[in-house]
Amino acid sequence: MTIRHGILTLLSQGPRYGYQLRAEFEASTGAAWPLNIGQVYTTLSRMERDGLVSPGEQDEQGRVVYSITEAGLAEMERWFRTPVVPSDRPRDELVIKLAMAVTAAADVRPIIQAQRTATMRTLQEFVRAKRASVGDPAQRLVLDSMIFQAEAEQRWLDHCEAVLTASPQTQEKQR
Repeated sequence: MTIRHGILTLLSQGPRYGYQLRAEFEASTGAAWPLNIGQVYTTLSRMERDGLVSPGEQDEQGRVVYSITEAGLAEMERWFRTPVVPSDRPRDELVIKLAMAVTAAADVRPIIQAQRTATMRTLQEFVRAKRASVGDPAQRLVLDSMIFQAEAEQRWLDHCEAVLTASPQTQEKQR
């Protein structure tokens, strides 16, 4: 997800100024993606340039309220209809780290164990946050996704350990 699309989605619910957008973006994503206020205003400026939002008049506190345009609504709808493909996601540093450790003939067991411990701690934090997010379905969906990802990472780490333990190359390196 881009910040741009998140902001367009929030503006589709009505006009907002930058700080509101930042706060609502973070609340909607369960604070999984914290935003710098500068990112919000830079993104709004680019979207204004691209005709996706339009600024209104400044209020009494000097805040500019932005509204979504027809082009912005069309862009948001296009984003909703377009599936996310794996190539659109960032590279997984953990996968790269383990692959490089195996390539370098390093002992991957402590790497796997350290990650397993960190992932379990993160999973516990997500579960606690989910219990505290009663009544907010957007935040619950984000936290559920993060919980499922952490659980999948735990399963993948177990798989890595099993594969490497069974590998004749790994067994020779451990001797």
